[in-house]
Amino acid sequence: MYRLLRAPLRGVTYTRWLHLLVPILIVSIWLFIEPEWPWMPALIVAPFGLIPWVRLAEGLQAQFLLTPHERGKHDGSISTAASERWGDRWRTIAWLEIRLVLAGVAMLATVWLPVMTLELILTGAGKALGADDVLLPFVPPRWAAFLLVPVPLLLLLVVVVLLGEAVTAIAARLLGPSAAERLTALEARTEQLLERTRIARELHDSIGHALTVAVIQAGAARAAGNPEFTDRALCAIEETGRAALEDLERVLLVLRESAQPPSQRPTLADADRLLNSARASGSTVDAELAGPLEQLPGPVTREGYRILQEALTNVLRHCGPVPVRVRIEAAVGRLDLEVVNPLPDGPALMTGTGSGLRGMRERAALLGGEAETGPHEGSWRVRARLPLERIR
Repeated sequence: MYRLLRAPLRGVTYTRWLHLLVPILIVSIWLFIEPEWPWMPALIVAPFGLIPWVRLAEGLQAQFLLTPHERGKHDGSISTAASERWGDRWRTIAWLEIRLVLAGVAMLATVWLPVMTLELILTGAGKALGADDVLLPFVPPRWAAFLLVPVPLLLLLVVVVLLGEAVTAIAARLLGPSAAERLTALEARTEQLLERTRIARELHDSIGHALTVAVIQAGAARAAGNPEFTDRALCAIEETGRAALEDLERVLLVLRESAQPPSQRPTLADADRLLNSARASGSTVDAELAGPLEQLPGPVTREGYRILQEALTNVLRHCGPVPVRVRIEAAVGRLDLEVVNPLPDGPALMTGTGSGLRGMRERAALLGGEAETGPHEGSWRVRARLPLERIR
């Protein structure tokens, strides 16, 4: 009841009414040609449903007039794609036929009910109506005619609202996305979410590492009070900040969908930059790099760099400048990466539920590998195994 009272104030009521009346144009044109065959338009429009672009045109019109709040959305209830399968074509034919029937009902109500209102007004005014012109089922007394004047208009509103709801529901059923279209939209949405997740991890790893190094370096330089150490700390902060800015610029270019090629993502060939940054922060880094790291597949070497970056960032953030042992080996068929450091005094790294640790495991899983994080023989260990054969 509340929706019915609100209907005159909603613009979609009138756009749906217009959508219901549009097919009458075809019927009207045909009646000028052959008025004795009013049913012929139903046969004429049916073959048009077999044309792929007709579904596209009907979908655009339906979305524009029936569900304007979904206009421009790819996941709306009404599809705006051409027919690709015979199932879509048969549904389009059914839609065209049903739309003609609903148009006839809407047109009948639109013409007949306002005329009834006019006849009630004339009857109430005392004007006699010819028997052939009266559409009223009965001729009421003058006093009753004035009371009944709003009834046909209210009935017209009810008919328009109900037919509008019905045609919208039918359009969603017959012009809605097919199973193949839903699958395509789901795949596109999944790709979009995966890309956003990857970008979030990139920002977390890169910016988080840069800020951690900067904070530790600045604190150490202030506590040391040594101009030479302060100069080295400022150089490390500058180098780390510059690398973070390059990563940030690359990510922003992706977000803006710029046509310019993004900056080259860092790889394990640039691992020395991370190791030197950790050493500049006061950590003693024992690094062992073995194998042709520069020949690793792109996805493996890039994700391996991020895993190493996050592992070293966690060491500096939660443990401070402690000794770190790093081993990276490009073995036969896989890449082994291990970062070991003393356990922290607090429980920060013991839970294993941080977004950084989860991000390392997700990166490894996306490549078909695995990453383990947790206490091991009195130390904290991050170990990742990334396959090489399936990536090439």
